[in-house]
Amino acid sequence: MRVDERPTANRPTPRTTLLSPCHGTPYSRGPRTAHQGGRAWPSPPVAEPSPPSASPSRAPSPSPQGRPSPATTRTARARCGARTPTTTTSTPPLFDALDHRFGSVEADVHLVGGQLLVAHDPEDLDPARTLESLYLDPLAARVRANRGTVYRGDRGSLQLLIDLKTEGASTYAELDRRLRRYKGLFTTYAHGRVLPGPVTVVVSGDRAARAPMEAQRVRHAFYDGRLTDLGGPAPASFAPLVSDNWTLHFTWQGVGAFPGAERRKLRTLVGAAHARGQRVRFWATPDVPGPARDALWAELVAADVDHLNTDDLAGLEAFLDAHRKV
Repeated sequence: MRVDERPTANRPTPRTTLLSPCHGTPYSRGPRTAHQGGRAWPSPPVAEPSPPSASPSRAPSPSPQGRPSPATTRTARARCGARTPTTTTSTPPLFDALDHRFGSVEADVHLVGGQLLVAHDPEDLDPARTLESLYLDPLAARVRANRGTVYRGDRGSLQLLIDLKTEGASTYAELDRRLRRYKGLFTTYAHGRVLPGPVTVVVSGDRAARAPMEAQRVRHAFYDGRLTDLGGPAPASFAPLVSDNWTLHFTWQGVGAFPGAERRKLRTLVGAAHARGQRVRFWATPDVPGPARDALWAELVAADVDHLNTDDLAGLEAFLDAHRKV
């Protein structure tokens, strides 16, 4: 999951808030990503059917998450699938990530018989594990309990990254119908304006979702772009996040020195995205605990990359805590 929060007097600074280059001031912006491998988590109780209303004090902004410059934020991402677990906890990934105070969460979604089921692989599908029961209803209940926010006292927006595993256009159409039921819960694009909500949905996965999303004048989700979108026509109000496979653009895996040309390339890409109000995420980065992963994470932080991908929420939490102390 990913979470960006401002510290408050009665609450510790959230774990996923990164610091500005001066290493002294937490800032709030798009969450960063840690990826946690899933397991066959039990479905949590379904929340009350009526979702919360958005706080009227939320002002529109040019991008769903907003991003003060030059500081960036980090996100942890938890995937609720049925793969070999990377933790031994029985806590469902959503709650695990929220317990670590991360600012973004990811769900792998399949459209099956008109239902949106959550699993990484088709063989792990379970009719009881719906997007609503594992994510949407619990988030609605939490926002209601916290009087309009995911984290009590914080006005930041939790990013819910939804990875479409089945054909994008039809899966998105069903997702759109589901999101509309939760009045005031989600950041919304309406007739050229972005209206922030407690949760911001970003659609990733199958690319066929793009065309129907672009055609909408009102939508409750945003699009996960690619590096090829930089310099293109898609604004941050459509694609606030730009994600790509690290290994397609860089050879360095955290061992030895980061080649100077690759470091410059990374910072140029991040700068280009930030100039357009977009956040940056890479997947397929090393995720085995050790010096190589820490070295690569440190370079991503130094380059102001917005999201870190990992299956190891506790490891990322420890890394960010240590980084704040530098």
